[in-house]
Amino acid sequence: MINYRIIARVISTLMIFEGVLMVLSALLSLLFREHLAGSFIFSAIITLVTGVFVFTPLRNDDKVYGNREGYIIVTGGFIIFALFGTLPYLFSGSINNFTDAFFESISGFTTTGATILTDIDSMPKSILFWRSITQWIGGIGVIFLSLYVLPIFRDLNIQLSTTEFAVQPTDKIHPRAADAVKRLIAIYISLTLLEAVLLVIAGMPVFDAVCNSFSTLSTGGFSTHNNSLSIFGSPFMKVIITVFMFIAGSNLTIVYFFVKREFRTILSNTEFIFYVIVCLTFIATTSLVLYISGSFSTRFPLIDGAFHTISVITTTGFYTHDYTIWGNLVMLIMFIMMFTGGMAGSASGGIKISRLLVLTRNNRMEFRRLVHPEAFIPVRLNTKIIPQNYIYNILVFVTLYFLILCLSAFIISFMGYDLITSVGTSAAMLGNIGPGFGSTGPFTTYADVPVAGKWFMTVLMLLGRLELMTVLILFSKSFYRK
Repeated sequence: MINYRIIARVISTLMIFEGVLMVLSALLSLLFREHLAGSFIFSAIITLVTGVFVFTPLRNDDKVYGNREGYIIVTGGFIIFALFGTLPYLFSGSINNFTDAFFESISGFTTTGATILTDIDSMPKSILFWRSITQWIGGIGVIFLSLYVLPIFRDLNIQLSTTEFAVQPTDKIHPRAADAVKRLIAIYISLTLLEAVLLVIAGMPVFDAVCNSFSTLSTGGFSTHNNSLSIFGSPFMKVIITVFMFIAGSNLTIVYFFVKREFRTILSNTEFIFYVIVCLTFIATTSLVLYISGSFSTRFPLIDGAFHTISVITTTGFYTHDYTIWGNLVMLIMFIMMFTGGMAGSASGGIKISRLLVLTRNNRMEFRRLVHPEAFIPVRLNTKIIPQNYIYNILVFVTLYFLILCLSAFIISFMGYDLITSVGTSAAMLGNIGPGFGSTGPFTTYADVPVAGKWFMTVLMLLGRLELMTVLILFSKSFYRK
């Protein structure tokens, strides 16, 4: 039997935490004298009271739960977070209807960064802070889930050499390793603060620096101005954000080992090396195209090429130029990069580098198996043999990913969009990237998407964020059987 009491207990705890964040936004509203504190306080009261009302009678329940409860908690948690996250938008009048408010809210918590707001510059700062903080919380939540809860990465933590990091005799981080969790959170917060300080030094206003740092480390992409980061033309700022987007797309344990100067551990991490090679290859290709053409609106081909390449690979979705006008070759490159994603254990979306690396090695081994059909030729990663069932799981995931992508593009095309817009939007939503191509590319919003289309896209965001299986399994009859 599924223990619905423990599900309600965990989700109510999340609601209490969300209510506290609303209080923080209310304080910021008072600081900026925006007269929206009441909207946030009212939202916080509703969220906190609901959370406390559900949590109080369940506070002494057993804290242990199984896989089925875990899947419901993860999916339900994101939906509940997004649902109550609409309250500040609605009560403040920043967004006038529930559909748009829910779209903006779930886009934040899933770190997608797609927006329906057409005039962000006119938005109150407390609302912009709320948008950014939803992404920041969603980012650390996704990192935690990908390490401990999500079905594939929980088992496929082979990319982590974390014996010292987790303070236990294994290479996996387990939920009970409280020290490991604290270090992950400390690194996440420290990187956010460091980026904000560097951006302020580079000339960005403090508020913008903080909010954009929230969006960078969560690979979210919400910005505080219209047209993303195009208002900040400083090459130094672009370099800073590019570096931190790259870090956000990697595993936080890599940062830990870097600080401890465990460079051998980093260099022995096959997934990280593959991630670096992928990033450098696409950066070089994009920058070279921009440099050779010389006809596009960029004075710094290498900086702009690197910025947009890392932004798409890590699924952050920041932009300073409309890369869809950089020619068909660059568009094709950007489209391919939409499927890569960052490392496992990062906040990025997409297929993820770990899966691509395993599939690449499995394909190479398959040729050897054809030549030596009787030989045992395993796939190895970081000197460890990857069980065949993990490879099957990855193949199923990738197959489902592209099937859903094609089906989604087909459905979006029925809304009146052309092929490029349909496919690009489907990839952007499923990969949690934000901007797509065509009518939903950079410098555009999702405000004009039909109501049914917005709800469909929220489903795609949730599917992509929770690695497909976590959501789809809830629709299986066998899931609810004893």
